[in-house]
Amino acid sequence: MVTNTPATRPANPRFSSGPCAKPPTWTVDALKDAPLGRSHRAAIGKDKLKAAIEGTREILGIPADYKIGIVPASDTGAVEMALWSLLGERKATMVAWESFGAGWVTDVVKQLKIDAEVKTADYGQIVDMAALDYDTDVVFTWNGTTSGVRVPTGDVIPADRDGLTICDATSAAFAQDLPWDKLDVTTFSWQKVMGGEAAHGMLILSPRAVERLENYTPAWPLPKIFRLTKGGKLIDGIFTGATINTPSMLCVEDYLFALEWARQIGGLDALKARADANAQAIWDFCDQHDWIANLAEDPATRSNTSVCVKFTDDRIADGAVFAKAVAKRLEAEGIALDIGAYRDAPAGLRIWCGATLETSDIEALLPWLEWAFEAEIAAQAEAA
Repeated sequence: MVTNTPATRPANPRFSSGPCAKPPTWTVDALKDAPLGRSHRAAIGKDKLKAAIEGTREILGIPADYKIGIVPASDTGAVEMALWSLLGERKATMVAWESFGAGWVTDVVKQLKIDAEVKTADYGQIVDMAALDYDTDVVFTWNGTTSGVRVPTGDVIPADRDGLTICDATSAAFAQDLPWDKLDVTTFSWQKVMGGEAAHGMLILSPRAVERLENYTPAWPLPKIFRLTKGGKLIDGIFTGATINTPSMLCVEDYLFALEWARQIGGLDALKARADANAQAIWDFCDQHDWIANLAEDPATRSNTSVCVKFTDDRIADGAVFAKAVAKRLEAEGIALDIGAYRDAPAGLRIWCGATLETSDIEALLPWLEWAFEAEIAAQAEAA
């Protein structure tokens, strides 16, 4: 039993699942070249936005004929643009195994009222992706940020599908392999794996998605902020840096720094390796202790970014109260900030393991996690 506080502390206690920790070399000086007080439509602003788009293409290996746009309202805005602009041409299949996927189901079924088949799985599980009808438009989340479960591979998505695949990849991009030939619409935000600032989303369209946009008009009116076409043609400027609304050039500069950091450490392979090492440290810890377990039931579907764990000790009277108490104790000690489970998720902890985290900090957290667990078990027994 751990009776004394561990000697080593994480150098960075920021394990939030969004906004996530900055790259380890980040300082506020990284933003000194931001063109503040300048129009984003000026040459310098356009150049910065285009650099963000093409840097994204470079690091993620996005095909040259795919369109990449910076859009408002973070990943949520990017997903909503896709749903409102593309769906309705045919039946949809809505896939959900955590809270954000469930939110897209609500939008499509209750707001847009599209004919849709809904496929769901409980937290810790995943829908059988091979059993879906890909001649419908399939909407799914690649990595369940609130459930710690991810799609293990895109191999089951057929190349000759008639429908579009619309993928919310906000906690997967820059940490997991995304098969671009299997994804027609992909979205993410800067605030996850790259540790960027919030409120800016990325919308990535395949040629098939562009074709749909230019040949299909939804039955419902589209607000300006969702419009991707004009006169039946894609508004190409959106995908070269002429954003729909005014972006924060401070946030753009921050994202450019993160992209350059990714280049310096070795690109996508290095980013994935860092996330894998971070997550593996927690997985190994769970394997070595019988009072904690990964929420993801199948090891093949475990997320390497948003690692969700649950307490399994029979002495715990109330799982939700216990987990909150552990998280509160770790925060009070300055060891781990913002690691409580998402409000709609099962009781437990959610520890971000994306590439901007150092494995040494994850490893330093784990003895403290055991310390906090035993302290709360003792406090519970004393209260009883």
